[in-house]
Amino acid sequence: MQQFVVPQFLDVEDKVIGPITVRQFIILLAAGGMEFVAWKWTDFSLFIAETIFNGIFTILFAFIKINGRPVHYFLLNFIQTTKRPWLSIWNKEFLRGEFFSKKDAHETKRTVTVIKPHLGTSRLAELSLVVDTGGIYESETRGNQKK
Repeated sequence: MQQFVVPQFLDVEDKVIGPITVRQFIILLAAGGMEFVAWKWTDFSLFIAETIFNGIFTILFAFIKINGRPVHYFLLNFIQTTKRPWLSIWNKEFLRGEFFSKKDAHETKRTVTVIKPHLGTSRLAELSLVVDTGGIYESETRGNQKK
């Protein structure tokens, strides 16, 4: 049989430059581009305020992990959770005809019960003997019935 290498550590990202991963590098590159545009188009005081604000969010999204997952996964899961209702209640509304047709279907079903014969203590003793011996030994009365 041919053996295959099973990949391990699938959640570990590839490092590009030192300890920085591809995702972190792209986030830092995008933040640097936004800072360059802010430096060119805004005055100095607005540039400083935007740099501080942008730097905090860049570090947050690039390097911080919550429960071993990047922050953007945490935020997406948080938004998804807050959009859901607090209680999950099953609420299926039937039409009147649909309700009565289902009610009639349940009434027309008949259950057939098969009455099993009662096993006496002698029959139970025979069965336990067969089970204990692995089917090698059969009782004399049963052996006579087969022949």
